[in-house]
Amino acid sequence: MSKKYNFALSALAFAIAISGESSFAADARPLPANAPIEKTTGQLEQVFTFHNAMPTGVTVTENGRIFVNYPKWGDDVKFTVAEIRNGKEVAYPDTAFNRENEKDPAKGLISVQSVVADGKGRVWLLDTAAPGFSTPKKGGAKLVAVDLASNKIVKTLVFPPNVMLPSTYVNDMRFDFRIGKEGTIYVTDSSISGPGAIIVMDIATGKAVRRLSGAKSTTPDPDYIPVVEGKQALLTKGADGKLKSLGIASDGIALSADGKTLYFCPLSSRHLYSVSTDLLRDENVSEVQLAAAVKDLGEKGASDGLEADANGAVYASDYEHNGIRKRMADGSWQTIVHDPRVLWPDTLSIGPDGYLYFTANQVQRQPGFNNGKDMREKPYSLMRVKIDAPPAPTH
Repeated sequence: MSKKYNFALSALAFAIAISGESSFAADARPLPANAPIEKTTGQLEQVFTFHNAMPTGVTVTENGRIFVNYPKWGDDVKFTVAEIRNGKEVAYPDTAFNRENEKDPAKGLISVQSVVADGKGRVWLLDTAAPGFSTPKKGGAKLVAVDLASNKIVKTLVFPPNVMLPSTYVNDMRFDFRIGKEGTIYVTDSSISGPGAIIVMDIATGKAVRRLSGAKSTTPDPDYIPVVEGKQALLTKGADGKLKSLGIASDGIALSADGKTLYFCPLSSRHLYSVSTDLLRDENVSEVQLAAAVKDLGEKGASDGLEADANGAVYASDYEHNGIRKRMADGSWQTIVHDPRVLWPDTLSIGPDGYLYFTANQVQRQPGFNNGKDMREKPYSLMRVKIDAPPAPTH
C-alpha cells in the first residue's frame, strides 16, 4: 500500500471521527417533559399526612376508626399509639398509658410496632418493649387489647419467657377466634440478630410457643440484596466495618379467610411462604416436620406488610417497586399499586369500606441507613386504594 493511499485513509477516518463527535455534541439536549415515562397503577387517595414521628402500623376497625403506631427508632415519639380523629393524631387509649412504667413494664406502652383491630370490638397493641431493636425489657413485650366502645384496656398478655429471646422483636399479628376458648394469636418475630419465628399464643391462658424458629422460611435470605430508589438499601456497618444490608427476619403475616393457612415472609426476602395453622398449633408436630410442611409460594417482590381479604386473595407490599401486589385465589399475581410516591409501603389493612389502607414511611431513608443523615421528606402518608373486597373474617 502506498504512503499516499495510507495517508488518505487516515485523513478520512479522522474526518469521520470529527464529524461523529461534532454531531453527537450537537444532538445532546435535556429530555423533554413529555418523554415516555413509566406508568403508574392504582387510583391512590391520601387519607392522612404525618408531620412528626414516622408511623409504621395502621389498622381500620369494623366501624371505620383508624389507629396508627410509631415505634421508637430515633424520632421524637410523644405517643407510640394514636387514633386519627378529626384530622389529628390523638394518643390512644390515653396519654398516660403511652408512657413507660418503670416499676411495671406491663402497665405502660414502651415501643409499639403494630396495631390490629380484631373484628370483635377491640384494637390490639403489640409492644416490642425494644426501642431501636434493643434487647426487650423484661416483662415489657406484650399484647394489649382496648375495648373500642369504652376505650378502656380489657386484656394484657405479656409474652412468656419461653418465647422471648434477647434478640426477639415482635412485629405483626393476626387473630383467629375460631380456635381456642378465647381465640389464638399468631405473631412474627422479625429479629435482626437472632432467629426469626412465628409465635403462637392462646388468648385465654397466655400460653405461647415459638414455631419455625430459625427455619429457612423465617430467616433472611442470605443472597438477598434490597434495591430501593435505584440503590442498595438498608445499609449498616458490619462487624468488619464494611457496609452491608441489614437482614430482617419474618415480618409480614396474613391469615386466610378460613383460618387454615398462615402466610408470612421475612422482610429480607422476595419469597412468600405458607403453612397449615393446624400443624403450626400442634406441639406434637416437630420443628423438622413443620419446616418440611412449609410451602414456598415463589417470588412476590420484597414485602414489609401482608394482608388477606375474604375472597381468598393475599396482598403484599413491594417496597423495591413502590407498590402493592395481589395474589389471586388461583396463585397468580397482579400489581394493584405502582407509584413513585409510595415510598416504602409498610403495613396493610382492609377497611369495611372496601379500601386497602397502607402507610408509606420512607424507612430506607432513615439516618441509620444513610451514614447518619436523615434523607426522609415529611410528610409521611397514609394512603388507600379501592379493592372492593372485605377483610378476611376472624370469627
